[in-house]
Amino acid sequence: MSTRPRVSTRISAISESATLAVDAKAKAMKAAGRPVIGFGAGEPDFPTPDYIVEAAVAAARDPRFHKYTPAGGLPELKQAIAAKTLRDSGYEVEASRVLVTNGGKQAVYEAFATLLDPGDEVLVVAPYWTTYPEAIKLAGGVQVDVVVDEGTGYLASVEQLEAARTERTKVLLFVSPSNPTGAVYSREQTEAIGRWAAEHGLWVVTDEIYEHLTYGGAEFTSIATAVPELGDRVVILNGVAKTYAMTGWRVGWLIGPADVVKAATNMQSHATSNVANVSQMAALAAVSGDLSAVARMREAFDRRRQTMMRMLNDIPGVFCPEPMGAFYAYPTVKELVGKELRGRRPQTSAELAELILEEAEVAVVPGEAFGTPGYFRMSYALGDDDLVEGVSRLGKLLAEAR
Repeated sequence: MSTRPRVSTRISAISESATLAVDAKAKAMKAAGRPVIGFGAGEPDFPTPDYIVEAAVAAARDPRFHKYTPAGGLPELKQAIAAKTLRDSGYEVEASRVLVTNGGKQAVYEAFATLLDPGDEVLVVAPYWTTYPEAIKLAGGVQVDVVVDEGTGYLASVEQLEAARTERTKVLLFVSPSNPTGAVYSREQTEAIGRWAAEHGLWVVTDEIYEHLTYGGAEFTSIATAVPELGDRVVILNGVAKTYAMTGWRVGWLIGPADVVKAATNMQSHATSNVANVSQMAALAAVSGDLSAVARMREAFDRRRQTMMRMLNDIPGVFCPEPMGAFYAYPTVKELVGKELRGRRPQTSAELAELILEEAEVAVVPGEAFGTPGYFRMSYALGDDDLVEGVSRLGKLLAEAR
């Protein structure tokens, strides 16, 4: 009998999505009758706007969309994404430089798979979204963490990036607004980082999926627009999931130089072929329409953001910097790790999160999932009443820590 592993070493090394795992456990407990409140999932709690749904219904009835379409995306959607990009970030791009992908995650993977050779280094600001390390690893790249904390509002400086750069550095991953911290770089900070990357001939992969979710005077700045000298060494990742409450429709995109887009399209043609046509037509309606739907969602998120931050900062041992974008708070709980709570003494934020789920029936994602132990990521994309109840339970439990 063969002693070879049944699953390849490469795939065995992939970690389960911690955010989805926490969400699944919370939902399982809820299904079993426990009143769990989940702060784990990163998706709007609003339904997809009606006009987008109607566009999908019409597309489902159109025989044209019952067949294969171009692997790189419907021409009309690619054109609309190019127009939307110019409208929203001032970045002018031809439709031929757009690749429509099966959600933002596929865009992330294809960007790194196309740019990296084995051993190439990618600078990643930590805390980071859980999918980035796995995509870089699968592409043969080496992730180099640039660790930031609450002292700087989770923002990296040029000096920190330069200290991490080596001769093997090929790519800077730039994310603003950030998942998981909600940090947003100012225009001046974005320009400084972009000029530094251009000076050293680095590629910049910029994830802009939270571009429309900023608060309190913070403004989204596309590094591609702010730093024209990056030239053809910038790849933009985006999608409809967060802006239009379309996480389940699975439509994202990648914008880049012609050679990168052509190569990524070739790969996608073998991996998945075209994105589902009904979803593409829904996305076309989304990006071609106005931003009134996201304005209403942003107003609700802003209200919840302020409530969560205020309540978290009232809990002894918890500190939460003000999140300026996305829909996450990233409080530090380092003072609580190692303290006695309900007869236990959790030694990590992961153990503390497990205790909270069991004792308070509140689901949070521990900082270990994002590369920085000692923190929780908490989404405020849930109803106001659940948010207040959940943070109240959390505060009541953590007040017992000794």
